[in-house]
Amino acid sequence: MSEKKLVLQASDVSIVFGGLRAVSGFNCDLYEGELAGLIGPNGAGKTTMFNMLSGIYTPTEGQIVFWDKKGKARNINKMSPHQLNRLGIARTFQNIRLFNQLTVSDNVRIALHSLRQSSVVDALFRTTKFRNDEARMTARVEQLLDLFHILNKKDELAKNLPYGEQRKLEIVRALASSPKLLLLDEPAAGMNPQETEELMNLIAFIRKEFNLTILLIEHDMKLVMGICEKLMVLDYGKVIASGKPEEIKTNPQVIKAYLGSEAVDA
Repeated sequence: MSEKKLVLQASDVSIVFGGLRAVSGFNCDLYEGELAGLIGPNGAGKTTMFNMLSGIYTPTEGQIVFWDKKGKARNINKMSPHQLNRLGIARTFQNIRLFNQLTVSDNVRIALHSLRQSSVVDALFRTTKFRNDEARMTARVEQLLDLFHILNKKDELAKNLPYGEQRKLEIVRALASSPKLLLLDEPAAGMNPQETEELMNLIAFIRKEFNLTILLIEHDMKLVMGICEKLMVLDYGKVIASGKPEEIKTNPQVIKAYLGSEAVDA
């Protein structure tokens, strides 16, 4: 069996905001096809770490290396979100960020912009190259929407979708850019138990169907324990535990971080 290849490596990554060290000495290795979770109490630094991995924040210290779609190792510390998206990193957000006044199809089509081969001139004159681009993009959008069972909603405005389908659409849009690494920031936020169960199945399906590496932040312990192969626990900006879910749920430091020292001393 061939050894799994690294997709992302974070080494001693820290970020400071006005003297406050929000994340300190974060280390992480993510491998091809891995489904990992980043958990911790509110304010632990999880989304801040995601913002560094996706180019929104620049680390104050340390290094983040990503192996792009061509397998080339790149230091991504100072890259912008759109540069990282081209290399193969896509993410969703805790608060859904759809283009509410656009249709479901157009929300996904936007993510295909970087795959265009035609120019502005081609668009102005509606050249064959432009028409071929449009046909190819339409086919890709409909293929993705069909795969996630929302093709019948393609002409509806995004704001009119039920909450669970808005979450699904945001994931579809992230996948449209053909990422190598998908970052999911609290995908189950606001979902009821049935929607969360469906989301668990969806994430497992995505990983298998698209051969992706997935890192997610989530507070729903049933979800992370049910699908993640590896968990990292942040508390006050530092990793206090890392390992398999069954190891993490019995770790005294983790129990203390979530429930307080009384839970460990009891």
